[in-house]
Amino acid sequence: MRLKEDQELEEYRALMETPEKFEEGFGWNTVIGALFIGLVMMPGSIYLSLMTGTSMGPAAEWVTIILFIEVAKRSFQVMTRQQVYILYYIAGGLTAVIGVVALAGGPFGSLIWAQYLRASAPSNLIAEVPNWVAPPPTSEAIHLRTFFHRDWWIAKPLGPIALMLIGTILSKAAWLSFGYTLFRLTSDGEKLPFPMAPIAAQGATALAESSSKTETWRWRVFSIATMMGIGFGAIYVGIPALSGVMLVRPVQILPIPWIDFTQGTERFLPAAPIGIMTNAGTIFMGFVLPYWMVVGSFAAGMATIFVNPILQVAGLLPTWQPGMDTISTQLSNGIDFWISFGIGTAFSVAALGFYKMYRSWMEAHKTRTKGQGVFGSPPEGRGDVPVVWAVVTFLATTVGYVVLCRVLVPKFNIWFIIFFGFIWTPLQSYVNARMFGLTGQFVPFPFVREATFILSGYQGVKIWFAPIPLANYGAQAQRFREVELTGNKFTSVIKAELLMFPIMMVCGFIFWTFVWKLNPIPSVAYPYCQKIWPYQARMSWIWMSSTTGTETAQIFRETIKPWVMGGGFVFGLGSYMLLYRIGWPVVLIYGFIRGMGMFPHQVIPQMAGAVLGRYYFARRFGEKEWRQYTPVLAAGFACGMGLIAMCTIAIALVSQSIKEFPF
Repeated sequence: MRLKEDQELEEYRALMETPEKFEEGFGWNTVIGALFIGLVMMPGSIYLSLMTGTSMGPAAEWVTIILFIEVAKRSFQVMTRQQVYILYYIAGGLTAVIGVVALAGGPFGSLIWAQYLRASAPSNLIAEVPNWVAPPPTSEAIHLRTFFHRDWWIAKPLGPIALMLIGTILSKAAWLSFGYTLFRLTSDGEKLPFPMAPIAAQGATALAESSSKTETWRWRVFSIATMMGIGFGAIYVGIPALSGVMLVRPVQILPIPWIDFTQGTERFLPAAPIGIMTNAGTIFMGFVLPYWMVVGSFAAGMATIFVNPILQVAGLLPTWQPGMDTISTQLSNGIDFWISFGIGTAFSVAALGFYKMYRSWMEAHKTRTKGQGVFGSPPEGRGDVPVVWAVVTFLATTVGYVVLCRVLVPKFNIWFIIFFGFIWTPLQSYVNARMFGLTGQFVPFPFVREATFILSGYQGVKIWFAPIPLANYGAQAQRFREVELTGNKFTSVIKAELLMFPIMMVCGFIFWTFVWKLNPIPSVAYPYCQKIWPYQARMSWIWMSSTTGTETAQIFRETIKPWVMGGGFVFGLGSYMLLYRIGWPVVLIYGFIRGMGMFPHQVIPQMAGAVLGRYYFARRFGEKEWRQYTPVLAAGFACGMGLIAMCTIAIALVSQSIKEFPF
């Protein structure tokens, strides 16, 4: 008997039902909470991103919520689920890491990276970097390490800070408008499950129940998982952070982020990256994600282990050399084969998505039901706006990007900018919205920007720094699904974004100035960026040099192999049709595509969690009950890890301040 095509996906969509009533989650407690996050959590998040390349996201989100709930209890007030989630939303937004070097604390961190990138340019290219990127290395603003200098504010045609402000406003407007459009397409229209969305929604529900003193199983499960996170976090995060304050090198009981076996197994498995992730949170992700999707990702991870040696023997992986570690092996294999194959499979996802969209249009046309169609029928009271307004807003922001790029880089062919903004960004955003809706993960389209710049014939480096309208808004569809599951009106999100912007700018300006003044960035005081930034800068300049007459363009042409891309496209479509014909869950192929962008180290513990959950916990607690438990468990574990991170990073931050002011 044939399995229903989307049976497992529908079960995950039913994991947490959309509420019948929607309420406003924005209020004065939200304003106070946002100020608390900006003034207390943001400096710690900035410091953590420089130290380890991660943020205090879970700590800021769950710790802030718990603190405000406890204050509300003692004030004889109750925080609703909607209010709890909006606090969670703001905390995540103000402490998120952004940019190629994963800096927290808002867009001012990107200016710190920009000035370092300009200073690290080859001597013959430093003068070609425009002043609207960052002041030149000889500027007094760089020597004094301060934003309080005219070179940051005044330049032709725009100062770096002014350009950053305009770019941030355009980015916010674009992702809000097009993210909402994608949500209407994939959630209201296609009814995709968004398996990761219930994590935040269930966590907010559990804490809201605690606030109203009507605790159910959610609070009990959340508390158990939080203690597990605290215990594991003390070993995984706490000991390295505290020992790093007192010792020259931090003590790591569990290697971060993985144990690497690649060099030890290369004799019988050449070119195969082998290892295991040490973060227990990966196992919890295996609990949450759809089982067959995890199986597909595991199959992709095993393919890189067992297929790579065959490809290496066949001469298809010539870049790999004995002695390479996991990162070098993964990078070389990607250049030789897997990047091209992944591009092909990603386009197969796009083709499947457009096919399903076409079916939705045809079904809507046949039924002729009023209010139905590709965008579905939104529930009453959710705070929806006409989709046409959202589309017009997105198009207007894209026009703003095009005009800005034309002003900054007038010699670059404007038709490439138009293609990015009006064709490629919507295409890849829709593909990734579907991937988030099906798997909770995204599919990267690598080197599209680099290929365009190199093959366009443009000469110079300015275009590499311009705010090109090349973005991926697919993840925002999941964010709107979270808002819906918590019963929030969408107007709450708009108000939250309007509040977050000035707080992010003001607090980011103050705290990035303070941290930059403490020590140069990078330096021994910030070990992560001291190790990673020089490598990132070298890689960036290799690419940027490709439009100045170097050999990088030829290297890129050799990386993109059309025949491998075609094989990936055929594999994606063929596997989907085969699974559909034999009655297996088609989510397997989406999982496989997801797994190709991951290290095998990560999919192994995820598979262990999926097997443990399906064949032990689901049988012990009941399949339906276990699926309801898993997102709450994942949220609680993240909260526990965040608590430990917040405490240990606070100690490290205070220690650095004392060293700077020894009195």
